[in-house]
Amino acid sequence: MLREDIKTCKPIRFDGNGYSDEWVEEAARRGLDVEKSCPRIFERYLDDASIQMFESLGVMTRKELEARNEVKWETYTKKIQIEARVLGDLSMNHIIPVATRYQTQLLQNISNMAVVFPIDTADKLSLRNKKIIKEIAERTSTIEKGVEELVEARKKANKIEDEHQKAIAYHDTVEPWLDSIRYEIDKLELIVDDSLWPLPKYRELLFIR
Repeated sequence: MLREDIKTCKPIRFDGNGYSDEWVEEAARRGLDVEKSCPRIFERYLDDASIQMFESLGVMTRKELEARNEVKWETYTKKIQIEARVLGDLSMNHIIPVATRYQTQLLQNISNMAVVFPIDTADKLSLRNKKIIKEIAERTSTIEKGVEELVEARKKANKIEDEHQKAIAYHDTVEPWLDSIRYEIDKLELIVDDSLWPLPKYRELLFIR
């Protein structure tokens, strides 16, 4: 029985990391579906083979499957919409102000160095702070621009009336901004003063202070 089961599941069996690009490439090589978009994955419920299976077993009719998919697409859109709004609020009202406050503290430190030490010495001692100030400025600017693009992408997607197409638009044009903004915030988290950072850091999610 094990021998037969091993042969049966061979086309989909994979001993590597199923969450990595390695599996995506291997699945494509095997001719398996490697679609990552949830709205498009839901489309498989409406394949002729799927409908035939559900109807033959008396589980759901075509109309019922179509109705459930409408709900799935709308739910997906709502979830991404909420995540986008929350991330935009956190970015503009919490992350950027805190990063800017820390930047101001560093600038004050550089000014104080110039008062205490000769200019050449002050410049050398302030190199690290200047580097951090520059990085904060670049990353906060990128975050602000990303939030603006995120809002515009949402506005365009919200004009789409068809729930299926709207869900696809949210996946293709809105969700990518969540990842890019999050990347910049994660980098700021590593350099901004811990006492100023308003959110739990990764290490704090693992250990109780």
